[in-house]
Amino acid sequence: MPAKPAPIKKSAKAAKKEEPAPAPEPAPEPAPAPEPAAEAAPAEGAPAESPPAEAPPAEAPPAEPAAEPTSEPLELGVEDVNDTSVTISWRPPATIGNSGLDGYTVEICKEGTNDWKAANEELTVSCRYIIKNQTTGDRLNIRVVAMNPGGRSPPATLADAVLVREVVDRPKIRLPRFLRQRYVKNVGEKINLLIPYSGKPQPIVSWTKDGQPLDTKTVNIRNSDKDSIFFIRAAERADSGVYEICVKVDSFEDKAQLTLQIVELAGPPASVKIVDTWGFNVALEWTEPKDNGNTAITGYSIQKADKKTGDWFTVLEHYHRMNATVSDLIMGNTYIFRVFTENKCGISEEATATKTSATIQKTGIEYKPPEYKEHDFSQAPKFTTTLADRCTTVGYNAKLLCSVRGFPKPKIEWMKNQMIIGDDPKFRQINNQGICSLEIRKPGNFDGGVYTCRAKNEHGEALVTCKLEVKQPVIADADKK
Repeated sequence: MPAKPAPIKKSAKAAKKEEPAPAPEPAPEPAPAPEPAAEAAPAEGAPAESPPAEAPPAEAPPAEPAAEPTSEPLELGVEDVNDTSVTISWRPPATIGNSGLDGYTVEICKEGTNDWKAANEELTVSCRYIIKNQTTGDRLNIRVVAMNPGGRSPPATLADAVLVREVVDRPKIRLPRFLRQRYVKNVGEKINLLIPYSGKPQPIVSWTKDGQPLDTKTVNIRNSDKDSIFFIRAAERADSGVYEICVKVDSFEDKAQLTLQIVELAGPPASVKIVDTWGFNVALEWTEPKDNGNTAITGYSIQKADKKTGDWFTVLEHYHRMNATVSDLIMGNTYIFRVFTENKCGISEEATATKTSATIQKTGIEYKPPEYKEHDFSQAPKFTTTLADRCTTVGYNAKLLCSVRGFPKPKIEWMKNQMIIGDDPKFRQINNQGICSLEIRKPGNFDGGVYTCRAKNEHGEALVTCKLEVKQPVIADADKK
């Protein structure tokens, strides 16, 4: 039995065909519908009139168009081929017509014959079909026919016969960039690596470690048609090595290597000894650790402890040499030392300590303070700010200012018209940090003149002068009257 056909698209003419023919137009005032025979008998034996006989005859419905097949399917092509099947695809016909489309029939025949057979027992409505259960090595001609009530469409045929055989695609491993260099992990960490590859048919994948078959007890491998998963639940030092993956298709193969390095903390130095002690210094030497943690040693950390307290203090870290000098030790104290090893995982858990101790001996030391030449700060007086001429009014205080420097501190004297003012209470003299001031309290008409400030010490003296003018206050005319 063919599959249920796809719904048929119907044209307007087809739609009219299924509608009942329109009733003829009744005459004016049509007679009512006839009653049953007993009631419809005409009275007094007169013959009954037949209303339909008087109606004009109805026009005959238009003739139903004949069903037509569709045009041929489009763009028939091969999607995939393997040893037992061929996958093809196509597009629907360009013209389907009024009868719709029920499905497609896929037909095949071996090359050199004309014996076409249907590959699908039932019509397929999909535009993709897998022709299964074929013999490897056969060459098949393939065509597709669209079916509808109008019959078979013209076939769409592949131009060339198809060889039933897997198309070989050379294998290719796409190793991630971070695995192209040494891959380092700490002991106990999980390792989960995904290595994608391609190839057709499905490649055969194999793993080796250092040229030997892989131990599946420690390493889990899961392969699919596109990638291989390399998994170690808890890494150990023994898992370090060069792993190789080989992907093979027929006689073709591709290989890739990844280097795995499992590291841990290094052990302490093999031995540490005190080589020499002098002054406040101790010289140490040590040897490399027996276990480097499967990675390079990056440095050493040296610590000291005073036997009195037993507290450890770091004196050198990230130190690269195998010998060191510890300085600035305290006189009279006894010290012991220990050394830690460093690698990329960190500092070793244990340290190797010296078997002997070093004592910083007390020696007679006489302190000789350095001799310094005393600087001579002596300087004759020198005015850095001179006096300025002033003008004031009778009864208003006036102040004269200047500044002087010198060492020893100079003695300051104020003079008026070459006469020393002294301790006259009318004048207030101040000298603070080299700032000299003379305040004239409520000057009168006779306080004007030339004022002089003199600074004097054992290295010399200096003078500055200014003129003070005292004016009468201005009296308004109203006050004069």
